[in-house]
Amino acid sequence: MNKTKLKYDITKNAAPKMPKLGKGTECVQLLLSQVSKDMHEPLVPMLFPILGAQVSGTEFQYPDLSWKESCGMMANLVADSGCNKGQLGNLVEAICRNFREHDEKELEKLVEWQKQIKSKSANKEKPVRPDVSFWFPPADVTNAAFILNAMGCENLGERTQYLNLPEVEMADRMCGGHKQISQMLRNIYDRQRSGALRATADGVTGNPVLRANLTISSTPYAARKFYKNELFNGTFGRMVFSYKARMGRDGRIPRQGKYDEAFYKKLDEYIVKLSICKGRFIIKPLNKLTDQLAQDMATLADLTDDDVFWDISKRSIVSAWKAGCLLWVLNNQTWTKSIGELVEWLVYHDLWSKAQLFADLLNQDADSVSEAQRRGPKNLLDDLPNPFNEAQLEALRISQGKTKEGTKNQLYKWVYRKFITYCNQTGLYTKTQEYLTGSPGAKVKSEMK
Repeated sequence: MNKTKLKYDITKNAAPKMPKLGKGTECVQLLLSQVSKDMHEPLVPMLFPILGAQVSGTEFQYPDLSWKESCGMMANLVADSGCNKGQLGNLVEAICRNFREHDEKELEKLVEWQKQIKSKSANKEKPVRPDVSFWFPPADVTNAAFILNAMGCENLGERTQYLNLPEVEMADRMCGGHKQISQMLRNIYDRQRSGALRATADGVTGNPVLRANLTISSTPYAARKFYKNELFNGTFGRMVFSYKARMGRDGRIPRQGKYDEAFYKKLDEYIVKLSICKGRFIIKPLNKLTDQLAQDMATLADLTDDDVFWDISKRSIVSAWKAGCLLWVLNNQTWTKSIGELVEWLVYHDLWSKAQLFADLLNQDADSVSEAQRRGPKNLLDDLPNPFNEAQLEALRISQGKTKEGTKNQLYKWVYRKFITYCNQTGLYTKTQEYLTGSPGAKVKSEMK
């Protein structure tokens, strides 16, 4: 079995460093050109749900042979108050200028309809409400309005509605209350029907397919409070997290650029590429990378013996894969090495963000971000001497809250993956040269292999 070398180490407090944006990622470079440097890495994962909403009538084949649309993309930007999260709103408005123009025309239809209703006497037949679809509805949309708009989007071209929620608590209103958060977000991610059938004549009657993309901003405290009860039902794993840790007190105000006509002209060229992309596509280099990422996550799970992060990683890969589909379209349906490097980074950055924010909650521990940062997934093999015996691993597992009984299975996996070898004469396990020179957590490589 060939050894797998992981590029990033998510067991550290430092964020995985984003690769240099090269050929094929020019759209991302353009969008970051007016953003302060401290927000480059945190904002990159947030771009793809916005860009994905520009695509309709398009499907891509995942390695499991299922066909997926670019809807259902959700990302949550997490940073302390005053850490420049507001720059996301500037990017949203820049990318969604065409959405605003479309929605103004749709609103005019509703205003005219309401005027006609008011002009009719009580015994006159009222005009039927026109079919409208808002592509960029307000952040404070109610659940009924969200479902009604989903019906309009489905009937008028199966479009994706995009919402940007400046506070994570606003999702409660959209979903119809916090108790409905889990079901609604899972249905959005999986492109399921809403199940919104009403018994009253005045209620919203319909069961549309939920095509929606979301971006959310929140502080660490608000995020932890909001998702605390959603960690193990599939909701948490479906959300991409982008965490910006608190920076040093350097006394400098980050500088932003200006969104001028030259910027918008270039951006519109990319938006057109997304809007005209129609049909079904299979991106073989992306799917090959996705298969490799799945193997990498299995390796990481074996090194850390962490089933929770193994489960979460599966949807992190899907979310990054969708981003790869969009990058491929933006690059004239051409694959590049730089696109692959960015897709790979997105997976690790999502997992690192979740570890920094929620690791203690996933382990049912104390309620503080600092504790979470100390209890992220740990590379157990890195923490052992070389050579070591079974008793030492057993003691380390117990100290990490893992079971004594899992020690032999852990050793079996490490031997199978050629991370270690066993000597019958001494009863000791020795780390292989392969592991020491290129395995995850021990020697993190800076270049794609």
